[in-house]
Amino acid sequence: MTRTDGYLLDNRQTEAGERFDAFASLFDPTTFRHLAGFGIGPGWRCWEVGAGGTSVVSWLAKKVGPTGRVLATDIDTSRLTSVARPPVTVRVHDIGADEPPAEGFDLVHARLVLVHVPDRERALRTMIKALRPGGRLLIEDADPALQPLTCPDAHGPEERLANRLRQGFRRLLADRGADLSYGRTLPRLLREAGLQRVQADGYFPVASPACAALESATIRQIRDQLVAAGLATDDEIDRHLANVATGTMDLATAPMISAWGRKA
Repeated sequence: MTRTDGYLLDNRQTEAGERFDAFASLFDPTTFRHLAGFGIGPGWRCWEVGAGGTSVVSWLAKKVGPTGRVLATDIDTSRLTSVARPPVTVRVHDIGADEPPAEGFDLVHARLVLVHVPDRERALRTMIKALRPGGRLLIEDADPALQPLTCPDAHGPEERLANRLRQGFRRLLADRGADLSYGRTLPRLLREAGLQRVQADGYFPVASPACAALESATIRQIRDQLVAAGLATDDEIDRHLANVATGTMDLATAPMISAWGRKA
């Protein structure tokens, strides 16, 4: 997320908090599994890029303890004030334009960030530069083009409407410079950047209550843009939100690709 990209999902909007809660429910177990696999522990120096919410920052703070450090950065840090105490430092930072806020980190992590950054190549270089030799980088990003549907089982009119609105959402993202196929490129990009022991996997949640919460919050957050762009009507959005609220739809998210490697 940069200051100039016209980011579609502004952290200052009311629905942003609901989205962060849904992301935590859906993706924290996967993120924490990867981070724990690195052996993170007391004394580690960690940088959480584009932190947004607090769940990952809080988990890192518990792991590194009072002898460690967690730097949480974002272009909008308004939702991070509750965790801004040792070992956590909160700082405004634009990963797509600014130099690293520090160097020598044992771990740098970004989740669902780079897909929205126009200068993704620079952002990746910045994160790698911030690592110490042997430090770990974990990038987790969506690949909406890999699975573009809200309802993969599109058996009725409610599901078909949901998929059409998802298509509109993808259009709005693409118009703002998001790379809808970015997730799948991460293993190659980490290798080309010189990282070693690169691995990756994917997670694709389907039919979770958190998927419904995320869908509702997202559609409400982008409602005006969908209507203004002629991608949906207010009536269609109202019908879709009512359909989601019934709890009977099998809603999915875009796959999240996690890729990690070690600095030489």
